[in-house]
Amino acid sequence: MLDMKFLRENPDIVRQNIKNKFQDEKLPLVDKVIELDEMRRNMQQERDDLRARKNVLSKQIGALMKEGKKEEAEKVKEEVAKDAERLSELEGVEAPVADEIRKIMYTIPNIIDPSVPIGKDDSENVEVKKFGEPVVPDFEVPYHTQIMETFDGIDLDSAGRVAGNGFYYLMGDIARLHSAVISYARDFMIDRGFTYCVPPFMIRSSVVTGVMSFDEMDAMMYKIEGEDLYLIGTSEHSMIGKFIDQILDEDTLPRTLTSYSPCFRKEKGAHGIEERGVYRIHQFEKQEMIVVCRPEESPMWFDKLWQNTVDLFRSLDIPVRTIECCSGDLADLKVKSYDVEAWSPRQKKYFEVGSCSNLGDAQARRLRIRVNAKDDKYFAHTLNNTVVAPPRMLIAFLENNLNADGTVSIPEVLRPYMGGMEKLVPKH
Repeated sequence: MLDMKFLRENPDIVRQNIKNKFQDEKLPLVDKVIELDEMRRNMQQERDDLRARKNVLSKQIGALMKEGKKEEAEKVKEEVAKDAERLSELEGVEAPVADEIRKIMYTIPNIIDPSVPIGKDDSENVEVKKFGEPVVPDFEVPYHTQIMETFDGIDLDSAGRVAGNGFYYLMGDIARLHSAVISYARDFMIDRGFTYCVPPFMIRSSVVTGVMSFDEMDAMMYKIEGEDLYLIGTSEHSMIGKFIDQILDEDTLPRTLTSYSPCFRKEKGAHGIEERGVYRIHQFEKQEMIVVCRPEESPMWFDKLWQNTVDLFRSLDIPVRTIECCSGDLADLKVKSYDVEAWSPRQKKYFEVGSCSNLGDAQARRLRIRVNAKDDKYFAHTLNNTVVAPPRMLIAFLENNLNADGTVSIPEVLRPYMGGMEKLVPKH
């Protein structure tokens, strides 16, 4: 959410930013919110004037009564009553105006970083850098569920009967591999100085609207019937929400946290064959990282966060690349975002396994996360990034570590979490 003062003083910058995000339908909102803001400020000024006038008139009434001028005092009391009536009227009008301003400000997109490429959708995202050499083996790489089935590692049919499409049972060595990857990612981030956290898996609506746009909320979140609670789509939601309505001492920044959680997403729409199996699902587990920091430090932390994910995937012998999201592919709260994509030997292309985002002060402004500095208070900057999100990450792991005989090699860093196993051996 933008600062109203910034919008009021820089409407052309806000309009151009809306155009850069190809959301021209929102352009009229700029003039509308400026008009509403002027109306609100005029009402606030009138209200302040009336209150000041009340204090003056109250003193007059007391003085007149002391002088025995009761009739004149009654006339002044009538003026006070009229002013009180007008105050009540203003308060009744001001609240809906403030609500309308807030609603519009939640809709107007955040100002993107000047380095973000201008493009309409994800087809215009830009490759930044590749890490590791993508390899296509001289044997056929089966579909990921077929690989899992050779280890008796997945049961989609039973999951369909129990919960419907978009769910799964992971079994045996594949389930163990899933947990090993999560545990390794946890320790990987702890070793990099992040504090480990297991957060609430449900959050209130005030946190939901604080961390994401209304469009994202509608597309992703599951609501708990009859309660003001939503299942989280990622632990970033509850991790950033942890700081709602807090004033943080500047000396305690940055706050660097890594969190484990299950994640729940609607994932609306039909998907192609390569997105079936465990690629696009309603429930999965994830290790996340978030940072709350000073504004001037957020670009530095953005680069550190995506690099953490790249380093983790490379330690598991998985080639990856970073993709910068263009303006039209950025969610409204984001200032800048990279996707980390892993190489798929089967598809002979990269696919998304994580996303790193700098949200500037947008979430902090919505959630009222302020920093207490020596001479001032300001809104913190927040960032988030996926460390690893199996089972999707398992697709990349299995494909890139698959051998011609059907075994799957376990990279050395993961072996302590797999009981020392060096290979997964198919059962049939």
